[in-house]
Amino acid sequence: SVRLPRTDVRGSATHPARGGDLWTLSCPFGFHRDNVKWSEEQAAAAERKVQENSSQLVCPEKQADYEVNAHKYWDDFYKVHENGFFKDRHWLFTEFPELAPSHDHLVNLHLEKQKNEVSKPRSSEDGPGLAAEQHKRPCTSHGCETRVPPVEEPVTQKLTHLEICADDFPGSSATYRILEVGCGVGNTVFPILQTNNNPDLFVYCCDFSATAIELVKTNSEYDPSRCFAFVHDLCDEDQSYPMPKDSLDVIVLIFVLSAIVPDKMQKAISKLSRLLKPGGVMLLRDYGRYDMAQLRFKKGQCLSGNFYVRGDGTRVYFFTQDELDTLFTAAGLEKVQNVVDRRLQVNRGKQLTMYRVWIQCKYSKPLVPSASQHVPTPHTT
Repeated sequence: SVRLPRTDVRGSATHPARGGDLWTLSCPFGFHRDNVKWSEEQAAAAERKVQENSSQLVCPEKQADYEVNAHKYWDDFYKVHENGFFKDRHWLFTEFPELAPSHDHLVNLHLEKQKNEVSKPRSSEDGPGLAAEQHKRPCTSHGCETRVPPVEEPVTQKLTHLEICADDFPGSSATYRILEVGCGVGNTVFPILQTNNNPDLFVYCCDFSATAIELVKTNSEYDPSRCFAFVHDLCDEDQSYPMPKDSLDVIVLIFVLSAIVPDKMQKAISKLSRLLKPGGVMLLRDYGRYDMAQLRFKKGQCLSGNFYVRGDGTRVYFFTQDELDTLFTAAGLEKVQNVVDRRLQVNRGKQLTMYRVWIQCKYSKPLVPSASQHVPTPHTT
C-alpha cells in the first residue's frame, strides 16, 4: 500500500479554505489515521453538502475576472505570505523516489509497475462516489490499475544515450532533468536541490506568479548552475517552455492542476507530455472529491461543478481518479499509479474532526510510441 505524507501544502489555521495541512501531527494534541473508509451515510452527507454549496454559482462577470486576473490574485497571495505559508516537502523522496539521488529511473519504474500488477484485489467498502477505481488488476489498498508494457533492454540502453536535437538551452548538458510546474516559492525545488547532489541533475521550476519566481531566485539556496526558474502560464497555448520536447525525465505537479479552469486542463497536460523523454514520468498530488476543503465552501463560491473560488480570488478543483486518468491517458501517458488517500485528522484541543481526500498519480511516457495515440479532448465537468 501507499502511505501518503502527514503534512502537506495549502493549509493553515488562518486559511482553512485552502485545504492541506490543518492541525496535523505538528500539534501535540492531535492525531491522524490513514486510509479511512467512508460509510455510505458519510459519502451521502458529503454529496449533499456539495450539492448545497454548488446551488448558487458565482456570476459570469466575476468568473471572467477570476480567469483574466488569475496571475494578479496569486501575486497578491505571495506578496502577503512570501515564503512563510507552505512547508518544504521533504516527504517527496519517499512518495516519489524519481526525485531522489542515485535513482535508476527506468529500472525502478518497471519494477513498480510489476509490483502493482501482482498486488491482490481489494474489495470496495467505500461510499458511493468515493470508491477507488475497480480495474482488471487493482492494487491492494487503493484500486489502482497497472498496464505493464514489455521493456526491451536494447530500447532502455538507447534511451540512456538519448541526444536532444536542439540548440543549447538551460540545463542542456545535464543528463537528468526535472521540471516542477507551479513551484510557488520553492518548497519542492529546494528540498530536491538540497538532497539530490547528482552533478548531472538540472531542475527547472515555473510559476504563474512573477512574485513567487522572484522569491525563488532571491533565495540563498537558488543556484543558477543547477536550477532555472521562470514565469510561465500553464494555460497559454502560445507560450513555449525553455526546453525542447523529449528532454525531461520527470515533471512534478503538486497541488497545481486544481488551480486552473477545468476546460484548459487537457491541453496543459498534453503540452507537458510532449516535453517528457520516452520512459519519463509525470508525478501529481492534488485534491480529491469531497475533501474537507470542498465541503467547507459556502454558497456563492462555486464557479462550476467541483470548481470553487477562495476568499483571496485563487481557485481550486476537486478531482476523481477517473478524471485524472482520462487527462493523462488522453495525453498518451500510461498509468503507473493512481491512488486515493482518505485521512482522518483530529484536533482534540479544538474538538475538530476533519476528513482529507487527496489523490496521488504517476503516469509514464511509453518507451515505444503506440500505433494509435489518443486524441486530446477538452476536460469538462
